[in-house]
Amino acid sequence: MPSGRPEPVLSLVMPVYDEGEAIGDVLTAWDDEAARLGLAYELLVYDDGSRDGSPAIMDRVAAARPNVCVIRQTNRGHGPTILRGYHEARGDWVFQVDGDDEVSPEWFPHIWRNRDADLVLGYRVGRDATRLRKVVTALSRWTVLLLFRTRLRDVNTPYRLYRRSLLVRLLPFVPPDAFAPNVILTGLAGRAGARIVEIAVPHRRRRARTGQARLRIAPAVARSFAQAARVAIRANGRLPPLDGRTA
Repeated sequence: MPSGRPEPVLSLVMPVYDEGEAIGDVLTAWDDEAARLGLAYELLVYDDGSRDGSPAIMDRVAAARPNVCVIRQTNRGHGPTILRGYHEARGDWVFQVDGDDEVSPEWFPHIWRNRDADLVLGYRVGRDATRLRKVVTALSRWTVLLLFRTRLRDVNTPYRLYRRSLLVRLLPFVPPDAFAPNVILTGLAGRAGARIVEIAVPHRRRRARTGQARLRIAPAVARSFAQAARVAIRANGRLPPLDGRTA
């Protein structure tokens, strides 16, 4: 992890698995966008056991850009990797984005400007998804509505900014093996009374579809719902309420 530098105001958490066709450009673009803010930041890139050329590319970018930190691990899966990033992020604000280039960093300023909220969600528009993926998105939305009484457009979007003090309150309720931790965290944030803002962000087709994109969808959805249900039950009456701002 970065050391000897000021504590970051912003931590960007990016899981990566077999994204060799795009990851060099993605990291460069995100590092450039974060640098324009003119504040201390860290870009934490988690290589989740990639088997293609991603690790070498990420190393080259990190060697030239001191705010980019590449963390290697054996394959844990997308959800646990995101959770690791959330736990290790040091910034007052924690932004999560995937390394697949499906949403451009050029939309990040629209998210950043809404920091009067506790959680800012970039809901994806123009998404060219399969019918099955659309069903999964709808089921995730209904999961959050039914279990946490929170109605939002895109509860699992990988384009989200947390106030860190909110994230710290919620993370203890999320199991470390959560398949879709962002779904659970979105629901918990709503139940806790966090101020949530949704901003439309254009979605684009990823450059390559490999690795974890081939997971069987139905068992994954069932597992995600079961985990969210257990969290909703456990958090009932135990979730610390927010008094005004969480800062």
